[in-house]
Amino acid sequence: MTRLGITQSWGNWTITGESSANPGIWTYEGVATAHILLSGALFMASIWHWVYWDLELFRDPRTNKPALDLPKIFGIHLFLSGLLCFGFGAFHITGVFGPGIWVSDPYGITGSVQPVAPAWGADGFDPYNPGGIPAHHIAAGILGILAGLFHLCVRPSERLYNGLRMGNVETVLSSSIAAVFWAAFVVAGTMWYGSAATPIELFGPTRYQWDLGFFEQEIEKRVQSTLAQGQTLSQAWAKIPEKLAFYDYIGNNPAKGGLFRAGAMNSGDGIAVGWLGHGVFKDKEGNELFVRRMPTFFETFPVLLIDKDGIVRADVPFRRAESKYSVEQVGVSVTFYGGELDGVTFKDPATVKKYARRAQLGEVFEFDRATLQSDGVFRTSPRGWFTFGHLCFALLFFFGHIWHGARAIFREVFAGIDADIDEQVEFGAFQKLGDPTTRRQSV
Repeated sequence: MTRLGITQSWGNWTITGESSANPGIWTYEGVATAHILLSGALFMASIWHWVYWDLELFRDPRTNKPALDLPKIFGIHLFLSGLLCFGFGAFHITGVFGPGIWVSDPYGITGSVQPVAPAWGADGFDPYNPGGIPAHHIAAGILGILAGLFHLCVRPSERLYNGLRMGNVETVLSSSIAAVFWAAFVVAGTMWYGSAATPIELFGPTRYQWDLGFFEQEIEKRVQSTLAQGQTLSQAWAKIPEKLAFYDYIGNNPAKGGLFRAGAMNSGDGIAVGWLGHGVFKDKEGNELFVRRMPTFFETFPVLLIDKDGIVRADVPFRRAESKYSVEQVGVSVTFYGGELDGVTFKDPATVKKYARRAQLGEVFEFDRATLQSDGVFRTSPRGWFTFGHLCFALLFFFGHIWHGARAIFREVFAGIDADIDEQVEFGAFQKLGDPTTRRQSV
């Protein structure tokens, strides 16, 4: 709901943490109530149509027999969906008559609901450009409206009607779920790989942002920029937003949670309490060391401390008797900058190794695992669950489309009527067997 413009609650709170005195109708509870009422109305309408099924509307005026004009129904639905698509893009997203959508910067810091102007140039095809969203909906909506009017005014040819089995309602089922699986595949892709329509503030970072060190590089860039202004390391790290530091934590990587680990992210590492700060590791000569971060698909990973040239200088060995680079031998210490431990230095090996293990997972945070009895096993984020769910349904509908499309188009073949049967007998040419005056015609 939030990415469509809902940010307030009837409980007088907002998604940004502020209080709200007069939230109005369209709050989280208001939208939920509207959907409940609409679903109830649709349920009642379905019962009404179940009882009053024999309407004159559904009778062929030429024969007075029950019939559905499926091409006309297709035109009506296409026109209405095009109208809805156009209205969403031209009014809701642009803010002409609506709140706009959630828009943020690439690092998910400054997000808010705001109107978006359509981008009609080539930049509108950039998946990270919010202006492409209203432009797409306006263009697709106009196309849908025109196509709907076309199908309302123009009848299909007899050859096309028969070839696509337009008189068979199973064709309707097959083509309808084709539209659904296409949409499901698209939203699964944009969610997993990231786009302007799936902001990281609302769904969490993508796995590729961890793999590429996206936030790590931005944080380092900001720190170096502050240092260049003559400020200290503590001041530089104190300016890093906690939100940005939290994105640079592997627990927010949607690929870290298994599909069979049910539950919320907080059931894993717990509720984030605060950022302890950025740990800077050094050996006894004063050379800065960097902890090698855990790759996405590892559950455990050796603790390696490397220098600026990528050479291993210290580690936590598996076989201590043969170790050459242990924390004790190299004399590694850790100093924190920014966060709750700002300016604190630890030199005892046990504590240094503890924070080195935690630095494998990105920035070091304190978590409350007691409140929710969190078990320490990572769960995937809403981004991961959304992708998984929509991909499953997309595949289900894709195979359903193939199945029902084949049943509709090859119905005669499945019934045992092969293509060469006309050489043996003219099958079903006349309504009355042998009477050439009763030749069948398509509706």
